[in-house]
Amino acid sequence: MPRLWKFGDSVNTDDILPGKFAPFMAGEDVFQTFAFHYIRPEFAAQVRPGDVLIGGRNWGLGSSREYAPQALKKLQIGGIVAPSFARIHYRNLLNLGIPAFEYDLTSLLDDGAEVSLDVNTGLLTHTGGTVQLPPPPEFLREALAEGSILAFFKKHGRFPGERA
Repeated sequence: MPRLWKFGDSVNTDDILPGKFAPFMAGEDVFQTFAFHYIRPEFAAQVRPGDVLIGGRNWGLGSSREYAPQALKKLQIGGIVAPSFARIHYRNLLNLGIPAFEYDLTSLLDDGAEVSLDVNTGLLTHTGGTVQLPPPPEFLREALAEGSILAFFKKHGRFPGERA
Protein backbone atom coordinates (compact mmCIF):
# COMPACT_ATOMS: atom_id res chain seq x y z
CA MET A 1 0.00 0.00 0.00
CA PRO A 2 1.32 3.49 -0.77
CA ARG A 3 2.50 5.61 2.13
CA LEU A 4 3.09 9.23 3.00
CA TRP A 5 6.32 11.14 2.95
CA LYS A 6 5.93 14.26 5.05
CA PHE A 7 7.90 17.45 4.44
CA GLY A 8 7.75 20.95 5.89
CA ASP A 9 7.21 24.44 4.51
CA SER A 10 9.09 25.95 1.59
CA VAL A 11 10.53 22.79 0.06
CA ASN A 12 12.29 24.17 -2.99
CA THR A 13 13.26 22.59 -6.28
CA ASP A 14 16.86 22.28 -5.10
CA ASP A 15 15.59 20.27 -2.12
CA ILE A 16 13.61 18.04 -4.46
CA LEU A 17 16.55 17.51 -6.81
CA PRO A 18 19.81 19.35 -6.13
CA GLY A 19 21.23 21.05 -9.23
CA LYS A 20 24.45 19.05 -9.17
CA PHE A 21 22.35 15.91 -9.83
CA ALA A 22 20.49 17.33 -12.84
CA PRO A 23 20.00 14.83 -15.68
CA PHE A 24 22.79 16.36 -17.75
CA MET A 25 25.16 16.09 -14.74
CA ALA A 26 24.23 12.74 -13.15
CA GLY A 27 22.74 11.04 -16.22
CA GLU A 28 19.24 10.66 -17.63
CA ASP A 29 19.00 7.11 -16.30
CA VAL A 30 19.90 7.83 -12.66
CA PHE A 31 19.14 11.46 -11.77
CA GLN A 32 15.92 10.48 -9.96
CA THR A 33 17.96 8.44 -7.46
CA PHE A 34 19.10 11.75 -5.95
CA ALA A 35 15.62 13.07 -5.12
CA PHE A 36 15.63 14.79 -1.72
CA HIS A 37 19.30 13.80 -1.42
CA TYR A 38 20.13 16.30 1.31
CA ILE A 39 16.87 16.53 3.29
CA ARG A 40 15.66 12.88 3.10
CA PRO A 41 18.66 10.81 1.93
CA GLU A 42 16.72 7.55 2.27
CA PHE A 43 13.87 8.75 0.05
CA ALA A 44 14.91 7.59 -3.44
CA ALA A 45 15.90 4.12 -2.24
CA GLN A 46 12.73 3.59 -0.18
CA VAL A 47 9.98 5.35 -2.13
CA ARG A 48 7.41 3.09 -3.78
CA PRO A 49 5.20 3.72 -6.81
CA GLY A 50 2.04 5.52 -5.72
CA ASP A 51 3.54 7.04 -2.56
CA VAL A 52 2.11 10.45 -1.70
CA LEU A 53 4.10 13.50 -0.65
CA ILE A 54 2.70 15.84 1.98
CA GLY A 55 4.21 19.28 2.06
CA GLY A 56 3.82 22.53 3.90
CA ARG A 57 3.21 25.95 2.43
CA ASN A 58 4.90 27.09 -0.78
CA TRP A 59 5.90 23.65 -2.09
CA GLY A 60 8.30 23.84 -5.05
CA LEU A 61 9.55 27.39 -4.70
CA GLY A 62 12.76 28.46 -6.34
CA SER A 63 13.73 27.88 -9.91
CA SER A 64 11.37 26.56 -12.51
CA ARG A 65 13.67 23.67 -13.42
CA GLU A 66 11.50 20.91 -14.76
CA TYR A 67 13.89 18.14 -13.80
CA ALA A 68 12.82 18.34 -10.13
CA PRO A 69 9.27 17.13 -10.91
CA GLN A 70 10.68 14.85 -13.63
CA ALA A 71 12.60 12.99 -10.91
CA LEU A 72 9.34 12.54 -8.97
CA LYS A 73 7.60 11.33 -12.12
CA LYS A 74 10.34 8.75 -12.75
CA LEU A 75 9.90 7.57 -9.14
CA GLN A 76 6.15 7.21 -9.84
CA ILE A 77 4.92 9.51 -7.09
CA GLY A 78 1.14 9.14 -6.75
CA GLY A 79 0.49 12.76 -5.86
CA ILE A 80 1.49 15.75 -3.79
CA VAL A 81 -0.69 17.49 -1.23
CA ALA A 82 0.30 20.89 0.15
CA PRO A 83 -1.53 24.01 1.32
CA SER A 84 0.11 26.03 -1.46
CA PHE A 85 2.46 25.54 -4.39
CA ALA A 86 4.86 27.79 -6.24
CA ARG A 87 2.96 28.51 -9.45
CA ILE A 88 5.55 27.47 -12.05
CA HIS A 89 6.36 24.28 -10.17
CA TYR A 90 2.65 23.50 -9.84
CA ARG A 91 2.26 23.85 -13.59
CA ASN A 92 5.31 21.65 -14.19
CA LEU A 93 3.78 18.96 -11.96
CA LEU A 94 0.53 19.04 -13.90
CA ASN A 95 2.30 19.15 -17.27
CA LEU A 96 4.09 15.94 -16.31
CA GLY A 97 0.95 14.27 -14.96
CA ILE A 98 1.74 14.41 -11.23
CA PRO A 99 -1.49 15.15 -9.36
CA ALA A 100 -1.15 18.13 -7.02
CA PHE A 101 -3.81 18.97 -4.46
CA GLU A 102 -3.96 22.22 -2.48
CA TYR A 103 -4.93 21.15 1.02
CA ASP A 104 -3.24 21.23 4.42
CA LEU A 105 -2.64 17.74 5.82
CA THR A 106 0.50 18.59 7.81
CA SER A 107 -1.15 18.29 11.23
CA LEU A 108 -3.52 15.44 10.35
CA LEU A 109 -1.30 12.64 9.03
CA ASP A 110 2.06 11.24 10.07
CA ASP A 111 5.10 10.42 8.01
CA GLY A 112 4.95 6.81 6.84
CA ALA A 113 1.17 6.43 7.20
CA GLU A 114 -0.38 4.05 4.67
CA VAL A 115 -2.79 5.76 2.31
CA SER A 116 -4.78 5.37 -0.85
CA LEU A 117 -5.40 8.33 -3.15
CA ASP A 118 -8.16 8.39 -5.74
CA VAL A 119 -6.87 11.02 -8.12
CA ASN A 120 -10.19 11.43 -9.93
CA THR A 121 -12.26 12.17 -6.85
CA GLY A 122 -9.59 13.56 -4.53
CA LEU A 123 -10.45 11.03 -1.83
CA LEU A 124 -7.49 10.19 0.40
CA THR A 125 -8.05 7.12 2.56
CA HIS A 126 -5.81 6.44 5.56
CA THR A 127 -5.95 4.13 8.57
CA GLY A 128 -7.89 6.72 10.59
CA GLY A 129 -10.51 7.50 7.96
CA THR A 130 -10.78 9.60 4.83
CA VAL A 131 -10.05 13.14 3.74
CA GLN A 132 -11.86 14.73 0.82
CA LEU A 133 -9.33 16.80 -1.09
CA PRO A 134 -10.59 19.27 -3.68
CA PRO A 135 -11.15 17.07 -6.75
CA PRO A 136 -9.27 18.04 -9.90
CA PRO A 137 -11.24 19.95 -12.52
CA GLU A 138 -12.48 18.02 -15.55
CA PHE A 139 -9.72 19.25 -17.89
CA LEU A 140 -7.08 17.98 -15.49
CA ARG A 141 -8.78 14.61 -15.05
CA GLU A 142 -8.74 14.31 -18.85
CA ALA A 143 -5.01 15.02 -18.94
CA LEU A 144 -4.20 12.69 -16.05
CA ALA A 145 -6.15 9.88 -17.72
CA GLU A 146 -3.69 10.14 -20.64
CA GLY A 147 -0.69 10.39 -18.30
CA SER A 148 0.08 14.10 -18.67
CA ILE A 149 -0.95 17.26 -20.48
CA LEU A 150 1.70 16.59 -23.12
CA ALA A 151 0.49 13.02 -23.67
CA PHE A 152 -3.08 14.32 -24.01
CA PHE A 153 -1.98 16.88 -26.59
CA LYS A 154 -0.01 14.31 -28.59
CA LYS A 155 -3.00 11.97 -28.69
CA HIS A 156 -5.80 14.49 -29.30
CA GLY A 157 -4.04 17.42 -31.01
CA ARG A 158 -5.50 19.86 -28.52
CA PHE A 159 -5.21 20.74 -24.86
CA PRO A 160 -7.57 19.27 -22.28
CA GLY A 161 -10.68 21.40 -21.94
CA GLU A 162 -10.48 22.76 -25.48
CA ARG A 163 -13.24 21.82 -27.86
CA ALA A 164 -12.38 19.14 -30.40
